[in-house]
Amino acid sequence: MKVFNTLSGNKEEFLSPGSEVKIYVCGITSYDFCHIGHAASYIFFDVVRRYLAFKGYKVKYVQNFTDVDDKIINQAQSLGISCQELSQRFISEYFLDMDSLNILRADVYPKASEEIPQMLHLIQGLMEKGYAYPGKDGIYFRVRKCKDYGKLSHQDIDSLISQEAGEKESPLDFALWKFYRPGEPYWESPWGKGRPGWHIECSAMALKYLGETLDIHGGGEDLIFPHHENEIAQSECFTGVPFARYWLHNGMVRLGSEKMSKSLGNLVSVRQSREMFDADTIRLFVLSSHYRSPITYTEEILQSCRRGAERLREAVRAVERGGEDKVDSEIYRQRFMKAMDDDFNTPQALASLFDLAKEINRGTSLGSDVVPAQNCLKDLCHLLGLELSEERVELEGSPFIELLVSIRDELRRKREFELADSVRSRLKELGITLEDTPQKTIWKVSG
Repeated sequence: MKVFNTLSGNKEEFLSPGSEVKIYVCGITSYDFCHIGHAASYIFFDVVRRYLAFKGYKVKYVQNFTDVDDKIINQAQSLGISCQELSQRFISEYFLDMDSLNILRADVYPKASEEIPQMLHLIQGLMEKGYAYPGKDGIYFRVRKCKDYGKLSHQDIDSLISQEAGEKESPLDFALWKFYRPGEPYWESPWGKGRPGWHIECSAMALKYLGETLDIHGGGEDLIFPHHENEIAQSECFTGVPFARYWLHNGMVRLGSEKMSKSLGNLVSVRQSREMFDADTIRLFVLSSHYRSPITYTEEILQSCRRGAERLREAVRAVERGGEDKVDSEIYRQRFMKAMDDDFNTPQALASLFDLAKEINRGTSLGSDVVPAQNCLKDLCHLLGLELSEERVELEGSPFIELLVSIRDELRRKREFELADSVRSRLKELGITLEDTPQKTIWKVSG
């Protein structure tokens, strides 16, 4: 199994020193609803987690919540509420969104505001070793003392300097602790009242819950510099050992030609997308592109993914056993695993699943026993977090649709087929299609 390590810039064989794989993924800054860019990152790392567990590893997965931050403070002040109230609201919304996408919950969700003692311990250690110093506005990390700074983003330290140092020793020096300003939340420290800088939060939480060296550190590629670069610097200067063996970064979701982000105001929230598409469709959208590539969000692409999800569902729906011939699914299982072992190549893994689905449908038409192949398809889909349950988009008219479907079923039992077909046709005009199965009639929104 090989993964692309941002640190080396190459694919490397994945090796863990033990049976447990320790994963840390940067979480949200909790001041607004999650968008599809967030979902893409957490869907991918959810698949990484599922697949490593399938490979026999015990996985410990930690994902933080940043609930102390300039954006949170500004938003809370504009709404006239406390930072804690604001962040807790959007942490709750986060869980609603990610649960709706069938994303497994992390083993630990540390909050920055609850881990201040660990941060103070880390900052104190960096000061004692000469890697941090007090400035006018806070405690800063001395970047030039870190000899290999820039190794993650593959940049020379001198090329990164583009402004005057001001009150800092170097323009690249970053805040570990920010001194108190009126109206902001604060904690006591050896240097007076204040709050942590953004970068120190993740180092402190990762070291506390996963130890000095992680197996995988993940996040979006927009975090490579400066956030992850700073994490490596402060963590390794504190511990003296490598911070993470493998750094995995997913590409950005674009709306048109621009990265989807709050600062640009070009967002599609998870909530908005879920109003139109089911979880399997959104996961297929994310996984149909390689995780390191940018992906573009359009309704047309999502509609195509919806049709793809439906093809997989059709292949696993109950069918009667056929004759003695069986559909051989092993070749598709091996193709799937080969793709996933090659840096989590989900587009190729999905291609093997769609080919297996096609083979199942062919076997059904030939009267073959397809049940073992169906079970294989379901198992492999589960590794990608695809449930393949019947799509149900919540509509205000759902109870009315259910009533019409039951009336049509009764008309068919009475052999009043003309009236039954009329109900079906009218529903189709409204964008609702019906599928008659041996068990029941299934309705869904037309894609």
